[in-house]
Amino acid sequence: MSRCSRFLATMLVALFSFVFVAGAMAEDRSLVVYSSVDEENATNILKAFSEDTGIKVNMVFLSSGPALSRIEAEKANPQADVWFGAPNENHIVAKTRGLTRPYMSSEAEVLADNFKDSEGYWYAFYMNPLGFGVLDEELKDQGISVPESWADLTKAEYKGMIQMPSPQSSGTAYAMIQTLMTVFGEDGAFDYMKKLNPNIQTYTQSGTGPSKNLAIGETDIAIQFTPAFLKLVDQGYPSKVIFPAEGVGYEAAALSIVKGAKNLDEAEVLVDWIISKKGQSSLSAAKTYFFPVRSDVSAGEGVPALSEISLIDYDREKAAKDKKRIVERWVTEVLGQ
Repeated sequence: MSRCSRFLATMLVALFSFVFVAGAMAEDRSLVVYSSVDEENATNILKAFSEDTGIKVNMVFLSSGPALSRIEAEKANPQADVWFGAPNENHIVAKTRGLTRPYMSSEAEVLADNFKDSEGYWYAFYMNPLGFGVLDEELKDQGISVPESWADLTKAEYKGMIQMPSPQSSGTAYAMIQTLMTVFGEDGAFDYMKKLNPNIQTYTQSGTGPSKNLAIGETDIAIQFTPAFLKLVDQGYPSKVIFPAEGVGYEAAALSIVKGAKNLDEAEVLVDWIISKKGQSSLSAAKTYFFPVRSDVSAGEGVPALSEISLIDYDREKAAKDKKRIVERWVTEVLGQ
């Protein structure tokens, strides 16, 4: 073999070796996500992410409380790269406990201030308003009016007809309490909930329990975040979604990068992607019934425009600090009355 031939052969071997190594590296890109988004929607969203970026996602589903506890327990040797989902109050707690790390994403410039941490510790990627799911025809058949406000729900005609989650186990219920405190003041909110208590059929453990029971006719009125209600209506189920006249609070589900993440580059790609226009569009493409946090992305068919809903915000950092006290007060004054 000539010197030129040997040189070409060597170059080809080197080239093929580079291509092979690069390909192997691309195939090896992965990410461990603790997801507090419901499994079906999280799977669909993260599948779209993997298809778009080539990054494999290993997802572990954990509701918000267990996820936070696990991340804290593993802080000496983190096993997850990203905490995906759970209302942003939980991510504020994770930040204050030193469990997450900052990342200033260029995609976040278009987000409103209430949808991001000013230091880059967390970013909201969808929001959902509270609302009532109502079997309106069932109520009409019984000669009962459809509730249009928080105040309506305390009427005696709804005795034993309403389901809502328990704030002892559900962040959804705590968001409802914060909404009522904003509308009526703290003492006024507790007076309201005492009046509401006789009308509550069940306080469910899960934040999505009321909608599941509404779907099988076990309750006529359910209170929770609205995606499940919107889905029922879109699928032709005989129900109606009500956004109470006084206004509603909302959850802003966020994601954070875990401090000590082993796949940091991939974690940052997920943050950029989920708050990008393409990532936000995946919410409607996957029929999540979530509201995007970007104003330049449509929520999709079957989801009302935010301009049609009176939204109420509150100090989420204060809400996070006050949670233990407020829940204990609820147990004593409302559940224990």
